[in-house]
Amino acid sequence: MRRTLADFNVGMTGKIAGFGKGKKEYRKKLLAMGLIKGTEFTVNRVAPMGDPVEIAVRGYNLTLRKDEAAVIAVEGV
Repeated sequence: MRRTLADFNVGMTGKIAGFGKGKKEYRKKLLAMGLIKGTEFTVNRVAPMGDPVEIAVRGYNLTLRKDEAAVIAVEGV
């Protein structure tokens, strides 16, 4: 079973492993924000209902909706 960013909890650290199926435009957007394969991140916050998720990546904080986070395949560090 492949884990996604949406599966991670606050304080967990991981590494981007790739992207699931989705729109090419959305993948380009994620790549432009620095979410490339091998990039490490830490989950800073998760809203009470699980949406959105805030991560620290490449020196800045990025907030993603849960459905967006579910497209990002990750591995634990």
